[in-house]
Amino acid sequence: MPRLIRAPLQQVRSRIFDSMRWASYAPRSDDIVIATYSKCGTTWMQRIVSMLVFGNAEPRPIWDLSPWPDMRLFGPIEVTMATAEAQTHRRFFKSHLPYDALPVYEGMKFVHVARDGRDAAMSLHNHLANFRQTTVEGLSAISIADPKFADPYPPTSVDPAQYFHEWLSDGGGQGDRLSSFFHVENSYWAARDDKNMLLVHYADLIKDRAGEMRRVAKFLEIEIPEPTWPAIIQAAGFDAMKSQGNELIPAAQALWEQGSNQFFNKGTNGRWRNVVAKADLARYDALVNEVFTPELAHWLEHGRLGK
Repeated sequence: MPRLIRAPLQQVRSRIFDSMRWASYAPRSDDIVIATYSKCGTTWMQRIVSMLVFGNAEPRPIWDLSPWPDMRLFGPIEVTMATAEAQTHRRFFKSHLPYDALPVYEGMKFVHVARDGRDAAMSLHNHLANFRQTTVEGLSAISIADPKFADPYPPTSVDPAQYFHEWLSDGGGQGDRLSSFFHVENSYWAARDDKNMLLVHYADLIKDRAGEMRRVAKFLEIEIPEPTWPAIIQAAGFDAMKSQGNELIPAAQALWEQGSNQFFNKGTNGRWRNVVAKADLARYDALVNEVFTPELAHWLEHGRLGK
């Protein structure tokens, strides 16, 4: 058993995520945790890490390979952890929790992917607004049974501008301020210099996918033969992933109205322009200036490779 470096410092329980579900996690010394705020490139990084771990571009069901302990919708945690225990490949977990709500063990590596909050909110709106009714009913059952909430899962506005207006009230925390965009990003930025932490930006993956993938491989100490790189770099492109959506995310059909085609929506930034009200964009800027350092605010807007 790897040595515990730091126990979780915070407990997070939103309508969707619960950090206590990590309590039964049995670590391995080479575990990887891909940790993000929602819709910041999580699945993109899971696909990249999957190809690095297996050493080829073969499409594999990402959610089957990458356990997601904090997700409340996926049933008893015992099932998720049993899946993780049975895996013989190098494991790579998914989380939408802040860093301070996760346990840290010796040898674990964390890859955090970030994105401009306005882009993340627009993508999250598409994600939530197109859930199947059965998905919403499942979320409502969890919310009603939880005494912290004891009410149905709130409806998502069909209007992206209205959704962004509402998102600003809690940073999309889904009922817990510690799972808001603002707390999540602050928590990973504070650990950016830790040797077990790699920060990657969505915009940098768009600008230099090959360079960022090599950077991830180096951090994870995975060596890929040079002839293999072109195939995995091509397979990590948005169009390639969308075309293989049913193989990569087969469970999407049960959760979204248009299945994986809905899940892999556009993969672009800037869709908030000419959509969100100017007053709400000003509110976002004010929040950024209030809760982020200038360095973090600049990185979230432009990435490592941006201006």
